[in-house]
Amino acid sequence: MRARTFVGMGSNIDQPLGHVRDALLQLAALPSTRLVAESSFYASLPVGPRNQPDYVNAVAELNTALAPLVLLAHLQRIERRHGRVRIQRWGRRTLDLDLLLFDTRIISHPRLRVPHPCMHLRMFVLAPLSELDPEVLIPGKGKAGMLLDRLQRRHEPTVHKLMPPTGNRN
Repeated sequence: MRARTFVGMGSNIDQPLGHVRDALLQLAALPSTRLVAESSFYASLPVGPRNQPDYVNAVAELNTALAPLVLLAHLQRIERRHGRVRIQRWGRRTLDLDLLLFDTRIISHPRLRVPHPCMHLRMFVLAPLSELDPEVLIPGKGKAGMLLDRLQRRHEPTVHKLMPPTGNRN
């Protein structure tokens, strides 16, 4: 069975735009997986420590036959290839790949929680996700576009579009 999945991407050091672009190519090359769509690239303020550069963020939509934990293992391998080292929570990073949604499944595993626990509170996730599909349902929270609208009414925008998608397709 194939699943519609969304992967969030972020980078803020060592040529972040290049890391996110390369990650899209690597996602498109995953086994039993097709890159369906990619969002524009967005700039966002860091969450957590403020003494770090702004982030480049994007979201990719995948169609995959991989199981959730197998997909997670591939995402973590891509992060390691980009030099990802987990030192400080919400600290600077070369590449961060988050499995945001896996169809409408709710997954609670020691290594993986889907939907991503804070995605409904983060403009840097909701803006690119809503660009791809504002009607996509975040289980237990609502539709991505509605959640983004709600955040934008309450808070000053913390993201802005950098550039359109690159057009990578598998």
